[in-house]
Amino acid sequence: MAITMNDKVLGEAFGPTEGTAKIAKEVALVVAGIALMTLAAKIRVPMWPVPITMQTFGVLTIGTVLGLRLGLFAMVGYLALGMLGVQVFTGESAGLAYMAGPTGGYLVGFAVAAGVMGYLARRGWDRSVASMAGAMLIGNAIIYVFGLAGMSMIFLADKGAAWVLQYGFTNFMVGDALKLVLAALVVPGLWKLVGSK
Repeated sequence: MAITMNDKVLGEAFGPTEGTAKIAKEVALVVAGIALMTLAAKIRVPMWPVPITMQTFGVLTIGTVLGLRLGLFAMVGYLALGMLGVQVFTGESAGLAYMAGPTGGYLVGFAVAAGVMGYLARRGWDRSVASMAGAMLIGNAIIYVFGLAGMSMIFLADKGAAWVLQYGFTNFMVGDALKLVLAALVVPGLWKLVGSK
């Protein structure tokens, strides 16, 4: 697969490509990204050992589809709404106190991972199932690095490393594997629908 620096991301494969219409499209894509992220956070699929939310799927897919710049705008907008108290996160909590809690590291990781996914998509990693799966692994790893670091600052001294790994990573592996497969199929499939322009 020839990967070039000027590969389009999926969000650029349709609609206006210049002028005011392009700006309006980009604003609409960012708003749609925030809305989809909010919806993804509210979806809870019963699963063992913990329910699956679609947040990581949303983060990584939005970053891939929108690219680095717009993906970051969407994630920063999403996090800003949550920081201001709008209930965009999983559950009913929001605000600065929530963001400073156990999920704070994951939320920071969302923004970084979305940016990296956009960077990889620009290089064509979203065009095939195999490379998209690889990008998803990288994106998930970024989220977990930030998330586990945040959980360690709060719980490591009291609960220990095994507890942090269990409740911050291991419990989510099955769900994340399913979401990885879903995204690895969906995004390249969307490219086939719009044509690999």
